[in-house]
Amino acid sequence: MKKLIDILFGRAMILITAFFIQIALIIFVVFKFQEYFFYFYLIGILFSVLVLLFLINSNKNPSYKIAWIIPIMLFPQLGWIFYALFSSDKFSRLTTKSKKTYYAKNIEDLSKVIIKDKNILHSLEKEDIMAMRQAKYLIDYGESQIFENRESTYFKVGEDYYKALIEELEKAEKFIFMEYFIISEGKMWDKILDILKKKVEQGVEVRLIYDDFGCIMTLPRKYDKYLESIGIKCSVFNPANLIFTVIYNNRTHRKITVIDGKVAFTGGVNLADEYINEIVRFGHWKDTGIMIKGDGVWGFTIMFLNIWKFLRKTDENFLKYKVEQNENYNNEKDGYIVPFSDSPLDREIVSSNVFTNLINSATKYVYINTPYLIIDYEMTSCLCMAAKRGIDVKIVTPFIPDKKNVFEVTRSNYQTLIESGVEIYEYTPGFVHAKSFVVDDKYAVIGTINLDYRSLYLHFECGVWIYKSKTILDMKKDYIDTLEKCTMYTLDQCYKVSALRKLYRSILKIFAPLL
Repeated sequence: MKKLIDILFGRAMILITAFFIQIALIIFVVFKFQEYFFYFYLIGILFSVLVLLFLINSNKNPSYKIAWIIPIMLFPQLGWIFYALFSSDKFSRLTTKSKKTYYAKNIEDLSKVIIKDKNILHSLEKEDIMAMRQAKYLIDYGESQIFENRESTYFKVGEDYYKALIEELEKAEKFIFMEYFIISEGKMWDKILDILKKKVEQGVEVRLIYDDFGCIMTLPRKYDKYLESIGIKCSVFNPANLIFTVIYNNRTHRKITVIDGKVAFTGGVNLADEYINEIVRFGHWKDTGIMIKGDGVWGFTIMFLNIWKFLRKTDENFLKYKVEQNENYNNEKDGYIVPFSDSPLDREIVSSNVFTNLINSATKYVYINTPYLIIDYEMTSCLCMAAKRGIDVKIVTPFIPDKKNVFEVTRSNYQTLIESGVEIYEYTPGFVHAKSFVVDDKYAVIGTINLDYRSLYLHFECGVWIYKSKTILDMKKDYIDTLEKCTMYTLDQCYKVSALRKLYRSILKIFAPLL
């Protein structure tokens, strides 16, 4: 009963109700003044034409354009209004007075703290010029730098990630930075919160960022105020409110923890019980993550402080949190890593380009984990061409979906890929939330990036590009082990899909960038 009351009177339901009330008001106004229908119609047509011209001539992804063009053409009186309210630029317009001014200053600030060690890049160039080119792209466009990997640990399930996270949080002495898309009250978060409270009492600086839309069903209203009251500095990313802002496209989908500048975590794991299988929602939840120690942690420290500065609109002394790495690691050098971020505000599709580079550079295999397979024509062509030239391309997706419509779109993409030689497997025990690429025993990327439009074009994301590290072999072994728990999807299954379902998927696919 309590859960039902929370749902009925919770913030999410209030926002949904407010959204539909506002939609009803728009429709009411249109009908109320139907005697002026001719003028409304002309105004609607005029604005729709202007929006369509803008879309057609913009540099937005073609799939995204089509997803908006069709409804605007079908409903010219209202379509342009919804585009104006819910287009992907809403976040930047509401949050910054001048995006250009912000980025000019931001680039200047970051240039002072991102130390581009040319010696490391030259060292990598001597080993592999293709790898150097990939790293250089991330350095130039991913707000990052390259590091010699000192120690990295791969986690093949959320439970292992959680155990290590708790152990490292307990060791914190100076500061803890955390940024997550979802935080949900339960065993996992309660344990972490207890540690954070204790650390605040010990004088440790604790900062937390959570996405408001991601936590709309999982945290109480004004939860940030509660955290501030117990000494945890908290920023809410892109807060939702009642006036035509129930839907935001640009979210922080990142999952980052930085501890004392010595340890960093990222991956698919949010701070909620399903991620560690304490509760079962969609069968067994398969997730992955990585822990980095050494110089590379500085990359994640910069990422966090940069977005904290963006949200708080204050200056930050980044170098205050830079730590000299004097620890004794298991390996003096274990390949190279580039922690990178991907922002929708700069219009550079970093994640998509990184994945495309990896696929194109493959000579043996490409192994991919993704919960959603909603890819555009370019990515589809890239995967198909890799398979056609003899590369072993395998993709693991969920068998039990968390979002049924998204799952239908995911499966709608199977046939083209399979016909080209791509092998697709579904994780039979449940839901795969892992986001990773492993290529040729040489390259890997692990982070928060899904293969869908939102992750690749609209969300704030992060990841780690890895070259020639033992972690890559750990990721490969886990992938091979995971395949034993999967069922390979066949062409026969694609052909047996009913005509009605194919029609339904075709309609959904048009609007896939908006899902």
